[in-house]
Formats: sequence, C-alpha cells, structure tokens
Amino acid sequence: MKNRYRTIWVSDLHLGSKDAKADLLLNFLKHNTANTYYLNGDVVDCWKIQQNKWKWKKSHTEVIRKILKISKESRVVYVIGYHDEILRSYVSHGIKIGKIEFVNKADHIGVNGKRYIVIHGIMD
Repeated sequence: MKNRYRTIWVSDLHLGSKDAKADLLLNFLKHNTANTYYLNGDVVDCWKIQQNKWKWKKSHTEVIRKILKISKESRVVYVIGYHDEILRSYVSHGIKIGKIEFVNKADHIGVNGKRYIVIHGIMD
C-alpha cells in the first residue's frame, strides 16, 4: 500500500551528474503518492551536460519516465533552478513536457490556509 500525501517536494536531484540519487527517488516514488508534486529546481543538471561532464544513467531516464507518468494523474510543477536555468524559455513560451508545468516560482496554499512562495534560490 502506498502512502498518500497532499504534496510532495523534491529538490536538487541533479540528474545527469554522477552523484544523483535517482535510485533512492525511484524507491520513494514507488511507495508514496501525492495530489501535487513540486520539483523545486536543479532536477536536471544542465550545467554538467553543457560542460560535457555529465553521467546519464538508466535510472535517470527512469526518473524522467516516472515523473511523466505521475503527471498524468497528479499536478507536477517544475520550478526552474540554477543548474536547469536553460529551461526558463519553457516558461516564457508556455512549453510543456507531458502535463508538467514549468514556472519560475509558484504559490502553494498549505493545509493551514497559509500561502507559501516556492522558489529555488534567490529571485531577482
């Protein structure tokens, strides 16, 4: 049986880097579900890819596939970070991958009714 949550937050995966813990995330996602997922920055390490110092493993592809599958059933919000800033054009052009929303920042309403801003790092 899976644990069900209102929101799951994931940050700093750095897929494409040798230190990414994709297997741990896949195991977590196997046992937990949510209505909304926030991928809060640096999900893909585009810096490593651009420097040609990247290490893409099968588990990294499996994470992407899993997130795409999740986006069919749940809301997935991808908040752009520093290492994946190349994806900012997705925001301005309204590009989506699957049903994943790409944003620079998001508003989250907590179960307590409070409003929270979701960002990765310092905003200009």
